[in-house]
Amino acid sequence: MSAVTGRGSRGLAEIFGWLEPPYALLHPFAGQPMPIEERVENGRYVVRAEMPGIDPEKQAEVTLARGILTIHAERDSAENSPHSEFHYGSFTRHVALPESADERDIEACYDSGIIEVSVGLKAKDDAEPGGRRIPVRLNQHIDPT
Repeated sequence: MSAVTGRGSRGLAEIFGWLEPPYALLHPFAGQPMPIEERVENGRYVVRAEMPGIDPEKQAEVTLARGILTIHAERDSAENSPHSEFHYGSFTRHVALPESADERDIEACYDSGIIEVSVGLKAKDDAEPGGRRIPVRLNQHIDPT
């Protein structure tokens, strides 16, 4: 999961995002930037992606496979401007959902340049925090058949 907690600073990716050509070529990450934010709100895991200037029905796609949420959008330039600082092209972000995410309870909407995806969270069971302990048996081989 892109950590919801423990993300004190945004780090190197944000610094490179502020660079302009020709220094932007030093950017070590592929693709165009799509800033996101994540939070848990009212029992739901919410991911918001900043993507102004798109038609969400034609230029955006939200998919979910094996616990990975993918937000993809394409923005084409409206006109050939001699100078533009806007980002055009294909934008994709992948976010690992928390283990408690209910993949059958997912919604997406677009408003004011923000794609928002909301995923329901399952009620916590009696599992120990940090996962389940697996006992290790002594001198017993696991039969794969």
